[in-house]
Amino acid sequence: MQPTPAEVARTLAAGRLPGTAHIACRPSPHRVRHATDAAGRVLMLVPAGGELADSLRPAEGTDDVAVVLDVQDVPPVAGSPTLGRVWVSGWAAPLTGVEARQAAQDFVDIDPVGDLLDVGRGQVLFRMEPAEVRLEVGGRIRDIDPDEYAAAEPDPLQAVEWDLLTDLADHHVPEMAEFIQRQLAGSGHTGPDGPPPRVVRLDRYGFVVALGAPGREYRARLAFPRPVADRADLARLLHPVLCRRCAVTP
Repeated sequence: MQPTPAEVARTLAAGRLPGTAHIACRPSPHRVRHATDAAGRVLMLVPAGGELADSLRPAEGTDDVAVVLDVQDVPPVAGSPTLGRVWVSGWAAPLTGVEARQAAQDFVDIDPVGDLLDVGRGQVLFRMEPAEVRLEVGGRIRDIDPDEYAAAEPDPLQAVEWDLLTDLADHHVPEMAEFIQRQLAGSGHTGPDGPPPRVVRLDRYGFVVALGAPGREYRARLAFPRPVADRADLARLLHPVLCRRCAVTP
């Protein structure tokens, strides 16, 4: 089991990676602070009165402006494969009043930046309704149905992936190497000779591991017995693996 293309797109667009806004018929691109709400709509937090805010303001007689949000994955550790790149296109409009307050709450759930307290004064929130979603992975571009994108959930481990990978690399190499070799053997494969296998990515569905010597590595995916809900759920799932060597016999 692994993330669907729609889930990958939602994870990339969630707001924890740098984003760039391309605005139709206006000066661009612009780096933009963004997040997505529960429906996958893009929220952009923009300083009032700046060039980006001016570019996002709808022209007279219109209600919105065409925008493309461009987000490229940043692999968490050396040797991690990239999740790819997503482009979310749609129509953006400024928010005020109750809508702006609700959007600020949605934004803070992803990125609790202090400037959200200044929405309506020194900061403006724009919301973009996605009309088209495109995902590039490994040089292949595919269209994602906007309804499937909206229904998908960002990966719950994205925000803590670096912490988890670093912890495994610093404190649990023997346990993970033993576990990975058992999993490979159970599927009829054996890992190559060389350094211990390394976990280089993880998500709610499983690990991506690097096997073999540097320069001759290949990657394999190991699935969890079930998708995990969050970091605590992952810890419960891995506890028997990571604590095999620390078990105390009465």
